[in-house]
Amino acid sequence: MRSPNPIVQFYRLIEQARPPQWADRSAAGTLPTRAYRYCDAVTSAAGFGWWAFCPLEMMLLWDGSDIYWQYAGVSDWLPLMPAAQFPNFASKFNASAPIDLQDCSPPFLTALPEPGTLQLWSGLMARTVSGWHLLVRSPANLPLSNAFNLYEGIVATDNWFGPLFTVLRLNRTHVPIKLRADYPLLQIQPVARGAYGEDVLSGMTVADGMKAFQTSDWEAYRETIVVPNSMPDRPFGRYASLQRRRRQAGCPGQAQASLRPASL
Repeated sequence: MRSPNPIVQFYRLIEQARPPQWADRSAAGTLPTRAYRYCDAVTSAAGFGWWAFCPLEMMLLWDGSDIYWQYAGVSDWLPLMPAAQFPNFASKFNASAPIDLQDCSPPFLTALPEPGTLQLWSGLMARTVSGWHLLVRSPANLPLSNAFNLYEGIVATDNWFGPLFTVLRLNRTHVPIKLRADYPLLQIQPVARGAYGEDVLSGMTVADGMKAFQTSDWEAYRETIVVPNSMPDRPFGRYASLQRRRRQAGCPGQAQASLRPASL
């Protein structure tokens, strides 16, 4: 069901790019059947957020010093020196942008100073309701190529309106590395601004040993672990079934704010 109060508005500036989509709890069918049916922790992580895709199918090549790229219709390897526009995007941007923003289109690829590292634009911009930011990361539980890694970043999209980039670190030299346009490249997850603030992250304690357990802790352990394992005929996926029932009962605290930029 579509939420009447969306928490994020995506803007797809590169029209050829596949639109963002709600991430699939089965990780595009790659999860083992047993994990998909019975491990709610795994499927919840896989389905948390939205997938974003590389705007076009292309190849990258790092020779240990310079980075090159290639896409359909271009047979030569094009050097990143240090940046490149998405094909034909600059003219489309100028056709729509105000006079003072002519020739200010964001680059598609940018070689960074660190060896084998480049910035890639998803073709998206985003705005979130006040108090919510976006974590841009690799897809959860969905394997990507081991030829590259993605850096993760949290963007304050409730007051910063700009291109959603990711940063790739290439792990192989002298080997073409393919990025597909039909396979998720990123997972974009909503994060409450306060969730990664100092007040929350400093509020951690560690209780050493079982002497720290209270009666309520032992009761919770008994209910969660011991009782189910004492039932030889119990159904599989008890935890998953419980969490599904809780989700179907509704989620408290729906976002009601409007998609307007917050004050800086």
